[in-house]
Amino acid sequence: MTRVTEIRYVGYAVTDFDAEKKYYEEIWGLESVPSDDGMAWFKAQGHDEHHVVRLRSADENRIDVIALAADSRADVDAIRAKAEAAGCKIVREPAELTTPGGGYGFRFFSPDGLLFEISSDVARGQHRDIARWDGVPVKISHIVLHSPDHQAAVRFFTEVLGFKVSDWLGDFMCFLRCNSAHHRIALLPGPACLNHVAYDMEGIDGMMRGAHRLKLNGINIGWGPGRHTAGNNTFSYFVTPSGFVTEYTSELEEVDFEAHQHQVYTPAPLVMDQWGIGTGGPQTLPHPAPNPGLFVAVEA
Repeated sequence: MTRVTEIRYVGYAVTDFDAEKKYYEEIWGLESVPSDDGMAWFKAQGHDEHHVVRLRSADENRIDVIALAADSRADVDAIRAKAEAAGCKIVREPAELTTPGGGYGFRFFSPDGLLFEISSDVARGQHRDIARWDGVPVKISHIVLHSPDHQAAVRFFTEVLGFKVSDWLGDFMCFLRCNSAHHRIALLPGPACLNHVAYDMEGIDGMMRGAHRLKLNGINIGWGPGRHTAGNNTFSYFVTPSGFVTEYTSELEEVDFEAHQHQVYTPAPLVMDQWGIGTGGPQTLPHPAPNPGLFVAVEA
């Protein structure tokens, strides 16, 4: 079945470019990727995905684009056809990409107005084995989005992009997989926007060592440390200088992509956090607000 198979990167527009750049490169633990376009591109050290973050200087903070991977050019073309058939506006037709790493891809607006890119054949980058105590991200783990009609958004991700439902938290949070990871996308009710981007760490010790580095830089945990029930992954959430939420996570459950049967978990404090010892909580993190410029594409 033609489908999305992985996350590539998230492109942000930020008003304080230098502070956000410092956060990802010097504090969060990503590495800069060379470019000559005036933007900042970063890769995770533990994976060969060419880049996972793109920053652009702008007059407002917003999500520019969420890029997902397909296995082949034929898959890109097939997903483009399915997106159009589902009523999505195609912003950029499938073509050779001019962004770092190249590749072949297209862009479209989701039904909620967020800009997505689907691509294949992007060049692979360098990577290294991440040791237990390094405390730097291995790769992007998952992305959580809000939708004003999250049930419709679940149908879009499953029927158009090929995701499968892994679990529900009550009837308001859905965890979706596109490979053996328990979830790569999760959906919540709310205005169309990003909730957070999570990064896989090398075990609990890697997550905690990363949290230590942020603390030394004056950035405290917004929620955590803890362990969720759906996906069974550990978590610690932090807020970037521009107000975006990033998460260190580890030990995300691996499932059988085809055969895994979803559960519905009843929301409760010890379901949200099985340890129950973390500081803060979702209420202490930035509240969701509509992403500026919905249905407005940027050229970058």
